[in-house]
Amino acid sequence: MSVLEAALAAGRAAALELMRETVSLSRPGDDGFNWDTGTDTPAAATVIYTGPARVKPTAQSRGEEVDAGEANVTLREYTVSVPWGTTVSQLPAVGDRIDVTASPDARMVSLRLWVTGLQYSSTATAWRITAEDRS
Repeated sequence: MSVLEAALAAGRAAALELMRETVSLSRPGDDGFNWDTGTDTPAAATVIYTGPARVKPTAQSRGEEVDAGEANVTLREYTVSVPWGTTVSQLPAVGDRIDVTASPDARMVSLRLWVTGLQYSSTATAWRITAEDRS
């Protein structure tokens, strides 16, 4: 094992220790509309990943207020790190949803984030996903 590979293995092990949240990454399905009843039919989401993660606000995340329909929404940016060696059934995409299902910080449980970008690198210690809180 090269010096670089040993350093990456140590860094990836350390990054895994920081992953104290459990998240579920899913792709929302296309909602349908029932013309007979006049109601929306929500489609089931496809789960892409469930497991450990580190969820933390980005340094520049100050919260940006925007109008969304008739409501004001504050966007806050987060970085979600999952284990570097994670395999998924399909690659995450912008618009996918990340739900925090467990955390030592109870205030984070039920936090819903939306994927805004992905970062890939063979020398990274974790797989990082950029997401935003749209509450």
